[in-house]
Amino acid sequence: MSKKQISIREQTENLMESSMFASRWLIAPIYVILCFALAIITLKVIQHFIVNLPEMADMKLKEVLLFVLQIVDMALIGNLVLMIIFAGYENFVSKIDIARQSPDKPSWMGKVDFSGLKLKLVASIVAISGINLLEAFMSIGYTDEYGNSIVSDREIQWMIVVHIVFIISGVLLALMDYIASITKT
Repeated sequence: MSKKQISIREQTENLMESSMFASRWLIAPIYVILCFALAIITLKVIQHFIVNLPEMADMKLKEVLLFVLQIVDMALIGNLVLMIIFAGYENFVSKIDIARQSPDKPSWMGKVDFSGLKLKLVASIVAISGINLLEAFMSIGYTDEYGNSIVSDREIQWMIVVHIVFIISGVLLALMDYIASITKT
């Protein structure tokens, strides 16, 4: 092979590798859209609070607890979205340099690898599912304006099944990561 052929091959390889490396920026707009989704979640929580504020004094304890559980549910979803934004962007696109010197930088930011992110996501999903299941249990006995039960027995049964599937999936995922970590050494 001549030097010219090697040079063309190396240039082609460098161009392909540069293009592949730069392609990580194609996912950046998804994280920007997730930031907008987080803003929408915040607006919905504020809206939910404003709508329910006039009724707070007349609410029964069970209704207040349902209201609080809905807010907790939205907070967990917001945390999940924020975690995906930070960890996903830092793991797959670029380091967030602006946060390096910030005293408000979350302690886990920049330290969560893909495996840790998966486990945190599953744990968040299990927590969200548990909150939704608790809301359903607390809604037993409440009816809508037509006299129908808000949550049917069948819906609760399916929610329990899905929650158990989430828990089992999380345990299996953690077990797989544990096995992978001990086989590396």
